[in-house]
Amino acid sequence: VSNTVIHKEVYAVPWEFDNSKPIYTQIEEEIKKKIISGALKGGDKMQSVRDLAQEAGVNPNTMQKALMEIEKQGLIITERTSGRFVTSDSEKIQRLKDSFFELKIKSLISEFVELGCSKQDLYALIEKHFDGVKNYDK
Repeated sequence: VSNTVIHKEVYAVPWEFDNSKPIYTQIEEEIKKKIISGALKGGDKMQSVRDLAQEAGVNPNTMQKALMEIEKQGLIITERTSGRFVTSDSEKIQRLKDSFFELKIKSLISEFVELGCSKQDLYALIEKHFDGVKNYDK
């Protein structure tokens, strides 16, 4: 386990919340996105609950609830005297990534199909717009 503490740069974008969903679930999703993207790496030490809550502009209890949910899934590990760390289990992180992508793509496909988009149309749209996506360099 690394002793590198994740600094505020990881969360440089201000936290914005949607009033239609519980805040703790939005925090949970945001932290998972940071794990999926590699902004939070396996073994990285998380900021304290209080620091994260202050940064997000939420009650520490709300942040604690979100972190506990992520911990139940095994993506964060608490070491009693050292704090919370992102799991180093790369298979668990890959499963999270696969699950996240599958959920997003199924939702997108369903929405496009409802709007009358064919598979070929969707492929063409992806091909047309994929290269214009910000930060895509693969």
